[in-house]
Amino acid sequence: MKKEKHIPLKNYEKFSDNKSLEISELFFEKMNKRRSVRTFSSEPISIEVIKNVIKTANTAPSGANKQPWHFVIVESNEIKKQIKIAAEKEEKEFYSNKAPKEWLKDLEQFDTNAKKPFLEIAPYLIVVFEEKYRIGKSGVREKNYYTKESVGLASGMLLTALHNVGVATLTHTPSPMSFLSKILNRPANETPFLLIVAGYPKKGTVVPNIKRKMLNEILTIF
Repeated sequence: MKKEKHIPLKNYEKFSDNKSLEISELFFEKMNKRRSVRTFSSEPISIEVIKNVIKTANTAPSGANKQPWHFVIVESNEIKKQIKIAAEKEEKEFYSNKAPKEWLKDLEQFDTNAKKPFLEIAPYLIVVFEEKYRIGKSGVREKNYYTKESVGLASGMLLTALHNVGVATLTHTPSPMSFLSKILNRPANETPFLLIVAGYPKKGTVVPNIKRKMLNEILTIF
């Protein structure tokens, strides 16, 4: 049977203006509580929950529907330790030699340094890989489109889905991140895009006293 090129749109929900406003306000209130945390509990979280949030991320739009992403869930203590050692090596170089003074000054409000104990403590690390190109069934290289934009969209949806189920996160991007490809044995066509630390906050966790920009600072309407 020939595959249909297009199929009817199903399950689309349209709300009244009042209902849409109510839903948007409630969702904003929930997401406005999202904060990056750096102190995690080792309390376990069901792997099925993490799988479901990955499924949510996979619904993100992508260039030509190529879905140029791959997610690696790390729950092994041994692999988390390897990642921590490699990440701290890069972070030590960053704080000691690479980062300009202005950048280090901007980071002071967060009290961060080269030590990253959360990489071992949190129950999960989720590493997002960008698929630069794909290898087809015949072994021929196939082009992907707008890969960074697509993977960025999927990563945002992943963070939102994690917050939605009460899992705290920290986005971590040690530079360079090539050690992740080696440790996780990923193919040459994939590049590490983002490392997400996922778990419950440790009791007594504190966060920096910072504010988000106001709407009039980030929005222009014509």
